[in-house]
Amino acid sequence: MGDDSEWMKLSVDQKCEHKLWKARLSGYEEALKIFQKIKDEKSPEWSKYLGLIKKFVTDSNAVVQLKGLEAALVYVENAHVAGKTTGEVVSGVVSKVFNQPKAKAKELGTEICLMYIEIEKGEAVQEELLKGLDSKNPKITVACIETLRKALSEFGSKIILLKPIIKVLPKLFESREKAIRDEAKLIAVEIYRWIRDALKAPLQNINSVQLKELEEEWLKLPTGAPKPTRFLRSQQELEAKLEQQQSAGGDAEGGGDDGDEVPQIDAYELLEAVEILSKLPKDFYDKIEAKKWQERKEALEAVEVLVKNPKLEAGEYSDLVKALKKVVGKDTNVMLVALAAKCLTGLAVGLRKKFGQYAGHVVPTILEKFKEKKPQVVQALQEAIDAIFLTTTLQNISEDILAVMDNKNPTIKQQTSLFIARSFRHCTASTLPKSLLKPFCAALLKHINDSAPEVRDAAFEALGTALKVVGEKAVNPFLADVDKLKLDRIKECSEKVELVYGKKTGATADKREAKALPGKTVASGAAGDKDVKDAAVPKSGPVKKAPTAKASGPPKKGKPAASGAAGGAGSKNKKGSDVKEIVEPELSVEICEEKASVVLPPTCLQLLDSGNWKERLACMEEFQKAVELMDRTEMPCQALVRMLAKKPGWKETNFQVMQMKLHIVALIAQKGNFSKTSAQVVLDGLVDKIGDVKCGNNAKEALTAIAEACLLPWTAEQVMSMAFSQKNPKNQSETLNWLANAIKEFGFSGLNVKAFISNVKTALAATNPAVRTSAITLLGVMYLYVGPSLRMFFEDEKTALLSQIDAEFEKMQGQTPPAPTRGTSKNLGAGADEGEDGDEPDEGGSDVVDLLPRVEISDKITLELVSKIGDKNWKIRKEGLDEVTSIINEAKFIHPNIGELPAALKGRLNDSNKILVQQTLNILQQLAVAMGPNIKQHVKNLGIPIITVLGDSKNNVRAAALATVNAWAEQTGMKEWLEGEDLSEELKKENPFLRQELLGWLAEKLPALRSTPTDLILCVPHLYSCLEDRNGDVRKKAQDALPFFMMHLGYEKMAKATGKLKPTSKDQVLAMLEKAKANMPAKPAAPAKASSKPVGGAGPAKCPPVSAPVEDSMSSSVESKPDPKKVRGGGVSSKAKGVQGKKMPSKSTLKEDDDKSGPIFIVVLNGKEQRMKDEKALKVLKWNFTTPRDEYIEQLKMQMSSCVARWLQDEMFHSDFQHHNKALAVMVDHLESEKEGVISCLDLILKWLTLRFFDTNTSVLMKALEYLKLLFTLLSDEEYHLTENEASSFIPYLILKVGEPKDVIRKDVRAILNRMCLVYPASKMFPFIMEGTKSKNSKQRAECLEELGCLVESYGMNVCQPTPGKALKEMALHIGDRDNTVRNAALNTIVTVYNVHGDQVFKLIGNLSEKDMSMLEERIKRSAKRPAAAPIKQVEERPQRTQNLNSNANMLRKGAAEDMSSRLNQARSLSGHPESAHTVPREFQLDLDEIENDNGTVRCEMPALVQHKLDDIFEPVLIPEPKIRAVSPHFDDMHSNTASTINFIISQVASGDINTSVQALTQIDEVLRQEDKSEAMSGHIDQFLIATFMQLRLIYNTHMADEKLDKDEIIKLYSCIIGNMISLFQMENLAREASTGVLKDLMHGLITLMLDSRIEDLEEGQQVFRSVNLLVVKVLEKSDQTNILSALLVLLQDSLLATAGSPKFSELVMKCLWRMVRLLPDTINSINLDRILLDIHIFMKVFPKEKLKQCKSEFPIRTLKTLLHTLCKLKGPKILDHLTMIDNKNESELEAHLCRMMKHSLDQMGSKSEKETEKGASRIDEKSSKAKVNDFLAEIFKKIGSKENTKEGLAELYEYKKKYSDADIEPFLKNSSQFFQSYVERGLRVIEMEREGKGRIPSSTGISPQMEVSCVPTPTSTVSSVGNTNGEEVGPSVYLERLKILRQRCGLENTKQDDRPSLTLLSKPSVPAVVSSTDMLHSKLSQIRESREQHQHLDLDSNQMHSATSSSSSSSSTAANIDDLKKRLERIKSSRK
Repeated sequence: MGDDSEWMKLSVDQKCEHKLWKARLSGYEEALKIFQKIKDEKSPEWSKYLGLIKKFVTDSNAVVQLKGLEAALVYVENAHVAGKTTGEVVSGVVSKVFNQPKAKAKELGTEICLMYIEIEKGEAVQEELLKGLDSKNPKITVACIETLRKALSEFGSKIILLKPIIKVLPKLFESREKAIRDEAKLIAVEIYRWIRDALKAPLQNINSVQLKELEEEWLKLPTGAPKPTRFLRSQQELEAKLEQQQSAGGDAEGGGDDGDEVPQIDAYELLEAVEILSKLPKDFYDKIEAKKWQERKEALEAVEVLVKNPKLEAGEYSDLVKALKKVVGKDTNVMLVALAAKCLTGLAVGLRKKFGQYAGHVVPTILEKFKEKKPQVVQALQEAIDAIFLTTTLQNISEDILAVMDNKNPTIKQQTSLFIARSFRHCTASTLPKSLLKPFCAALLKHINDSAPEVRDAAFEALGTALKVVGEKAVNPFLADVDKLKLDRIKECSEKVELVYGKKTGATADKREAKALPGKTVASGAAGDKDVKDAAVPKSGPVKKAPTAKASGPPKKGKPAASGAAGGAGSKNKKGSDVKEIVEPELSVEICEEKASVVLPPTCLQLLDSGNWKERLACMEEFQKAVELMDRTEMPCQALVRMLAKKPGWKETNFQVMQMKLHIVALIAQKGNFSKTSAQVVLDGLVDKIGDVKCGNNAKEALTAIAEACLLPWTAEQVMSMAFSQKNPKNQSETLNWLANAIKEFGFSGLNVKAFISNVKTALAATNPAVRTSAITLLGVMYLYVGPSLRMFFEDEKTALLSQIDAEFEKMQGQTPPAPTRGTSKNLGAGADEGEDGDEPDEGGSDVVDLLPRVEISDKITLELVSKIGDKNWKIRKEGLDEVTSIINEAKFIHPNIGELPAALKGRLNDSNKILVQQTLNILQQLAVAMGPNIKQHVKNLGIPIITVLGDSKNNVRAAALATVNAWAEQTGMKEWLEGEDLSEELKKENPFLRQELLGWLAEKLPALRSTPTDLILCVPHLYSCLEDRNGDVRKKAQDALPFFMMHLGYEKMAKATGKLKPTSKDQVLAMLEKAKANMPAKPAAPAKASSKPVGGAGPAKCPPVSAPVEDSMSSSVESKPDPKKVRGGGVSSKAKGVQGKKMPSKSTLKEDDDKSGPIFIVVLNGKEQRMKDEKALKVLKWNFTTPRDEYIEQLKMQMSSCVARWLQDEMFHSDFQHHNKALAVMVDHLESEKEGVISCLDLILKWLTLRFFDTNTSVLMKALEYLKLLFTLLSDEEYHLTENEASSFIPYLILKVGEPKDVIRKDVRAILNRMCLVYPASKMFPFIMEGTKSKNSKQRAECLEELGCLVESYGMNVCQPTPGKALKEMALHIGDRDNTVRNAALNTIVTVYNVHGDQVFKLIGNLSEKDMSMLEERIKRSAKRPAAAPIKQVEERPQRTQNLNSNANMLRKGAAEDMSSRLNQARSLSGHPESAHTVPREFQLDLDEIENDNGTVRCEMPALVQHKLDDIFEPVLIPEPKIRAVSPHFDDMHSNTASTINFIISQVASGDINTSVQALTQIDEVLRQEDKSEAMSGHIDQFLIATFMQLRLIYNTHMADEKLDKDEIIKLYSCIIGNMISLFQMENLAREASTGVLKDLMHGLITLMLDSRIEDLEEGQQVFRSVNLLVVKVLEKSDQTNILSALLVLLQDSLLATAGSPKFSELVMKCLWRMVRLLPDTINSINLDRILLDIHIFMKVFPKEKLKQCKSEFPIRTLKTLLHTLCKLKGPKILDHLTMIDNKNESELEAHLCRMMKHSLDQMGSKSEKETEKGASRIDEKSSKAKVNDFLAEIFKKIGSKENTKEGLAELYEYKKKYSDADIEPFLKNSSQFFQSYVERGLRVIEMEREGKGRIPSSTGISPQMEVSCVPTPTSTVSSVGNTNGEEVGPSVYLERLKILRQRCGLENTKQDDRPSLTLLSKPSVPAVVSSTDMLHSKLSQIRESREQHQHLDLDSNQMHSATSSSSSSSSTAANIDDLKKRLERIKSSRK
């Protein structure tokens, strides 16, 4: 004890590290308590345990470890610092927990791993788990796979990276361990759920049988997209923030909807690339040139086979492509042309964007070849060119396509046009800019006038596609001269087109498009640079509401992988402008005067051209005032400016008047809808005055205002051309100055650089120095945006001028372009930034270079030149390189296609002559500049070899290489370099020069990046080896680079990567990491990066326009609440600054450039729940109105903005009904494909449809109803249940439409109401329809009454709410309605009710006027139906049923429920004649007639408790005479007054009325609390407990589901029940009276209550759970121990058998059993062991060991073993004497098990090793018997191996295994072949089946476990076993038990599914049967009846029912009764046969 006291004094953390296991156990327990108490996640207390958590999970003592795991889990969940422990703890869990035999330990280990993932440490956890897959211990591997599967299932594929798992899957499938293969199969099924067919390709090579099994499993999976069920902490917080953001009207990007989407996985990404170049036949290039076509065919076929690989490794394919191109272009055999085209298709698909570099070579050849007419050739060529198109961009191949358009061959023209049409389909508005569209449209317009009809058709299709993609606004300017017929044809084609990306707007769409690249590539089959480009160029989606936002959509990513990207970018913005451009025709002067006279004072117009300047000045002042007061919509801008330009116009001599005039122009441009037509009128004059000293500033102001109205690009172009067409140098210089300033204000986006540069060159050549200076200043401003590449345009200028330009550029270096202040969108910057995937700041400028004409130099790279470069003689090599230099210098800007040059130059990089290496590096530097961003495609084949040169020993070579790498990186950005393994491979080389240069370069480049590819992590291991390099410089560079690596990868990943280092190295590296962590810089912020990008300056304008009013900046946010008065259609636009948005002139608004791909309903996680909460909390308006007001519409629009595609929303809220029809059509199309989306937005969809009910247009209404029918059918198929919120905001408005005059609409509405009952309880529909009967519309009243009748007919009286009486009274009122149809409907409805309910109807409807009553009676007489005729076929309402069934009932058996319902009503209808028979509801009858009449049709019925008033069962119960005679009362002593009072009170406990029940419980509580009175309860305990758990069931099924009930009432009732029970179970004498059956049902009720998630949501919920916990403990401790143990065993058996039961239920039952096991040492002597062992025997018979092992959880088998083990330990060998109640002991598994256990325990007593006892080992004492066992087994296997004795050997092995079930035969099987192993397993299975079959038939007295669930007729053997074997007379309980089983099998007693089939009780009457509570009910019936009679004087109202807790089955029945039962049983048996 001394030791104990020592460690007990230690602190908790010291105890946790103590060597004594007890101390550690105590430490962990205390730590657990401390962790649970700490509320602050950042508390310093957590840090104390940081180093100990690993020890918690890896403790060597299994018991202690379990407690440690619990504490660790709480720590990880709550501690802020827990993340730091991820690596070591998860590694510990994998190695030390997953190999534990205890399931609890594994479960906790898994939970810890999942918790780490939840706290954002997913990658670390995954890495450790993947390491665990390589473990040699299969247990660990299995647990790791299981954990990964669980993580994937819960968190989804966005958090759990699938690629590494998929990589190891094939290996797992090959494992020798079946458990691993099975687990691999499960995880493969789980992965398939997330990525579908993308998984098929990687698993193609696994065993075909396994693959087939997998495919079968995959087919069973539900089709809907899975959703994560568990979220990371950050995501959980995001949920909360999301709503705030939306309500604050955050920008369109906010909310991150796409975060909730399951990321699409591209199958291509998961495939391993195949290298095919080396596999080409050696003679391929000879054969392909052969003269014989057969040889050429052979060569092509070889290639075709190779390119069928779905993913090809990148390589040098130029020769192969060239050869194939030659065949396509020149081969005379068309079959070979088609074959070569197929090969090209395969290459393009397999290489994807890597094929882009060859596209330019092949496209012209294929297009030319379209002259072939053979369909198979044409098809092959089409497939080839389509596949190739996906690897490049339209921009890249546009010149080739346009060149072919002029071909004379009509087929070529036709096919080219069709190709253009198909290509356009892949484009979006942003990737098809005007600059590209213009030449295509021009060429296609020629074709629409072609003589060949097929050419015309193709051209129409192409133009139609373009129209669909970019919208009418963008295409119309090119179609100005097309006549109407052709224009209509183009539009017609446009409507038929389906785009690849659809159309969608809104930033969310853009953002998703930017992110989901891989997803898209699946659709396209091959993703080229084009995909990148789609994402790269930000859309102008969210810009719509900003004033002149159109201009500000720069292509911020400098990523377009082809020339001319910026051309697209430039004009993209013009496209943006055209969307909202105001087009107006030129008006004549007369019209202008007329218009001006309307808005201007008459004097003003007269004095315009007055000779007196003062009058002109006064006139201008009036003019200005008028303009200032004018409304935007009324301002005739063109008329006003024409008035100003009228004589004297711009020749005005007086400067004051002129200043005023210019100011007015600026005002008009700002305040009116100023068009380019108006601008043309004034620009000339403004440019003329811009150089004026006095008026210049006003002129510049006016120009700026015009630029804001008409966009800077257009204005600048006009102004520049005007200025340079004049001779006035002052005007020229001032124009240049104005433009320089304007660029700063507006940003650079969209400007036509080419045009400016020619003007700037003119200016630079001007003689006037001021013009030159202004030009240089303008160049300086342009340099800010364009970057150094701008200088290339001016390299030909004179040196002096060039030095001035350089000086100006020098000044600008390092400056960032200012954020645009005019004409920008507040949203765009954010949108684009978000869309970026973090490219580099320095990579944008080069776009501008693409405006230059590029030269194709591939034809100059001849074979001769290439062979020169590769010559042996260095001089000739030098000549070759000189030639290349001159070719590049001459061309200046070149196309990316440079033929064989890359390979040739690559060879020269490792030239032995260093001078040539340097020359090659210079050429490569030149090449980068000349090729621009397109050099990107050569990074892998040329860029990486340059890095290799960094390892050169010569300093100057390394310097040249570094300069070249920098020149390349400037053009390409860093992403291309960091992707893949190339860089890490370079760093791996142990070359000190290479390492230090490369690390230095990375240290310089990484800090500037906002994000990096994930492949950067590959460099880390090599970085660590550099940290320990022998070379000091390398170490220093590595240390310098460390913080920058950490900046991108994070400390955690870096620290994790040290796991593979040696321990000494690891410590050193970790120390350096800690140091680096302190110096780690922050990542560059997004906005700064955006503005520093040369072209991106226009992007991130976060501030509103300078003078824009608040309203305007508000309206610019797409998410913010738009002004209700604005057009309902799309985004609100405001044109010029300072003025609020106006109505849009055109219907189409901005939709033309929307992108309609992607889902129309976006699943926002918990979006619906949040909306419901908001409505409850009154944060938003409740959807309740007589007619919809604007604020409701706006609110709905706002709620939809986050979860409905923007373009669809625009259609839905358009003012034109046709758009509503369009929206409905789209919704119908997407209904099936987007089930989840529809359900997540269901409340919004229904609300929107209610708005449509208020529309006057019938077509919309019809379409809406059509959609609703489909919708409710879908919801019913999906088993969805409408929420109260959805129902209340929709049903009332639907019911309005039931009164429509059109018959067809009424029918549709009725059909919808009918379908709604499948997704919403009819009883809840009833009040809504009842409300509809109060309408003023008589048709509506009539229809509603009819509908009510239908509901009663289908669902019985229970649908009548609030009570049948009230409902019928209301219906009956309408019998006196003035409208005939309403009267008829009311009468028909009541007749229907009469048919269901009989004469009681008259009682319920109350007093009717004489006239009404006579009408009703007359109608009833006429009605052919009589009450209680055939039962009406009824459909049970599903929502109520599934919610409210007994928890164990199988919820989905519809047929049964229908049957039940009909019979229930039949029973009820009988009660119409009170004197005839008062029936009990069906479930509580013992209806033997029912069984007898039921000839062989077996039904499993599910009573839905909610469906009837439970109070019915408390009516006096009359048991029909022929069935069972009244039981003679044998409880005579209880008929005293007290006893009957208690009976009565107990009967009230189960009352349906909560107050009644509470009062009864209070009275009983008083009795129980007073010791002297509590004895009165004796003898009533079972009765009381039955009433109590009936009440529990009533609460669970009825009250909790009733939304009208105040939940506080329920809590009050629960607390009364639980309080009472606790009082009861504190008195041991009373508690012991509870019988087994009752305890079983009581425990069932309590555990069900503990699992009721609905209570958790209540405020007092946790308190209820705590009380129940306490109560359960009391029940376990105080009840009769035999009874409770027996009850728990039975309950466990039932819960495991119940398929619908929750695993949690069984788990809690087992926990109770464990507690009982702990109590056994104290209670063993009071237990009737014979009974307990009988129960265990029955359990083991129902669940043989094999079946138990198949359970998902290993807890049941462990629980059983623990119980038996404890009993053995406590009783010793005597335990075997307690098997007296088991019939056939030899067949009992139990006896064998107990014998084994005894043997083990005896063995153990021999060895006293502490270790063994600590582990609780129960193995065979191997030392003595191992050798013997091995010899014996070897003998058996020898027999199996021989042909003769194989059967005998198998039989012996089976006997041996049965005898020693845990004997290990694995070693004998391991060394044998797979075939032998499976042979042995199969043989053992066959023997088992034979023996089991033989052994079980005779003893089968009940239902065999397999038959248990299905309703199969009983085997005949059961009949014989009913009579006792000894010929004694059998007691009645046996027959009742037998009958009960029969009834149960026929589904007649489903409420009591808990009652196990008591297998052996029937044949052994002496055994006390477990009488279930239903039997108890019977035994109490007579008492209740008597207690009722005694209480008649209370004169209780018939509505206030009393609780009948009982009915009888006592064994005191007479012999006659038994005979009757016997006969009936025999009859049932014979009829069943």
